[in-house]
Amino acid sequence: MGNKLRRFFEHWRGILIAVPTVAGLTIAVRLTGVLQLLEWATLDQFFRWRPFEPTDSRIVIVAFTEQDIRKTKQWPISDAVLSQLLEKIKKQQPRAIGLDLFRDLPVPPGHEQLIKTFESTPNLIGVEKAVKDSYGESVAPPPTLSKLGQVSTANMVLDEDGKIRRALLAITFKNGETKQCLAGMLALIYLNAEGITLRQIEPNNKNGLGKAVLARMKPNDGGYVRADTNGYQILLNFRNHACRRKLQACQVYRTVSIAEVLEGRIPADLMRDRIVLIGSMAESVKDRFFTSYSNSLLAAPYSIEIHADIISQLLSAALDGRPLLQVWSEPVEWLWIVLWSFVGAILGSRLLHIRTKVVGILLVGGTLTLGVYLALLASWWIPLIPPLLALAGSGFAITAYIAYSEREDRQAVMHLLGQHISPKIAQVIWHNRQRLLKDGQLKGQKLTATVLFTDLKGFTTITEETEPETLMVWLQEYMNVMAQCVLGHAGVVDKFIGDAVMAVFGIPIPRTLPEEIAKDAITAVTCALDMGAKLRSLNQQWQQKGLPTVAMRVGIATGTVVTGSVGSRQRLNYTTIGDSVNIAARLESYDKSLDDGICRILISEETYHHIQGKFSTQFIGSVQLKGRMQSVKIYQVVSE
Repeated sequence: MGNKLRRFFEHWRGILIAVPTVAGLTIAVRLTGVLQLLEWATLDQFFRWRPFEPTDSRIVIVAFTEQDIRKTKQWPISDAVLSQLLEKIKKQQPRAIGLDLFRDLPVPPGHEQLIKTFESTPNLIGVEKAVKDSYGESVAPPPTLSKLGQVSTANMVLDEDGKIRRALLAITFKNGETKQCLAGMLALIYLNAEGITLRQIEPNNKNGLGKAVLARMKPNDGGYVRADTNGYQILLNFRNHACRRKLQACQVYRTVSIAEVLEGRIPADLMRDRIVLIGSMAESVKDRFFTSYSNSLLAAPYSIEIHADIISQLLSAALDGRPLLQVWSEPVEWLWIVLWSFVGAILGSRLLHIRTKVVGILLVGGTLTLGVYLALLASWWIPLIPPLLALAGSGFAITAYIAYSEREDRQAVMHLLGQHISPKIAQVIWHNRQRLLKDGQLKGQKLTATVLFTDLKGFTTITEETEPETLMVWLQEYMNVMAQCVLGHAGVVDKFIGDAVMAVFGIPIPRTLPEEIAKDAITAVTCALDMGAKLRSLNQQWQQKGLPTVAMRVGIATGTVVTGSVGSRQRLNYTTIGDSVNIAARLESYDKSLDDGICRILISEETYHHIQGKFSTQFIGSVQLKGRMQSVKIYQVVSE
């Protein structure tokens, strides 16, 4: 079990490190609020991409326009005109009337007449500014409506970028008093006529309204970070209208001017059983607010239209089942970020080329974006920016980790093997590094290979008769040629021992097929013959220079060997050990009187079986090699 866990960790180590690290950093960055503006901007864009919805016919806006100001030559509108307007509206029998105009002070003439109208209109709701904000001080309610309990708040909650994305349904003060917002009170009056009342849902401390559940907003809902959620706030799920796509001033709800109402230029049943909102839509009054649908002042809706948006959202949710904007809990959002961090790490580890990784991450990121947009169509606000960062961050992190690991592995391979392998074998080792390397070392493995030993005849005499400096240059030239010969035949130079060379064919990638093992044996014998030819050429050069000439002996054995890294942490060598190594060494030194010209080659019985018919050979006999109890059949490859 421990070995399985160890292998699992070794295989997934990069991902196991990258995923939680990148996800944790992304969550930490998000909690600082740095990503808040990007998440809001993404939500706004998705709102603008949503399909159009029909106009909510349950709401009518009576607007005081610039034309009305020029016609009456007065602002605010006088009490007499306001009273006359209300009486005209009352005759159409609306369910509720919302007066989104501050009337804390009389605006003569006609104040007494307006008080009588207020007192005779029980479905009229006035407004006050209950809490001061950056736009100004608080404003008292109309005194008459306040006594009648027909007052609501007109306060709105603006985000840090100045946009409205949430609705303030109620404000609770320190003294325990609670005041409802204009949209909430008007919606409740309308719904009461449908037999729908506000109910509390236990134990979630939520409020039910018809088919809707009004979940109170939390400070970190959606893309918000430590938002001020005092009062009863909900996220706005704006109704998209065709004119909003134009990003210019438009009328999302049925709107008429005050002049049209006073002059009777509206249908007789336009307001029957509807909610009527009275407010300013005059440019000079400067009562506009930015929302998700506005990126310029001209496209910003008036406050009266935002109240209408909130009313429409509440009515549609309660009566039609249109979803409110929903969010995940924080732990679920964290898991969402971890998931995409994992996806990025998988892409970074499985895709091989940088360009492929980038394209893969872009495609998956596009799929994620589409999925989040589709979720918003179903009224779910799912984070997009943090998972995109986690996706790209993990992809980059795992790519960097793989590059670092590859560099370390490459250094380990080169440190262990140096110049003792051919580029072709080095490439094979590199492609199989996951299987061969462990903690910077080539793992020990048991395999079948062919071992080749060479030694020079009469080297001791040469050392006694040659100057040390000349001897080292001469020996170095010999070793270089022999090493290149081994590398040229896809062998591994295991070690140099004085004038001896040990080479191995068939490592470090295990050979499993008999044909592969036979090929290694044939290659080893071919290499030995090539060494003899190279030595003959060297002798000719040395003779011309007056340097010593020499002959060589070669021993070759095929069989089971063990390969791996041997040594200390400061000095590691990749080497081969086993009985076949001993046999090859004993064959090289066997019966030095047995001559065959410039290069004598003796091979073991198993090697002979693999090369039989490929080379000219002769049987020497069954002999007992030094250090062995059993006899070994040996053969000689005829090199001349």
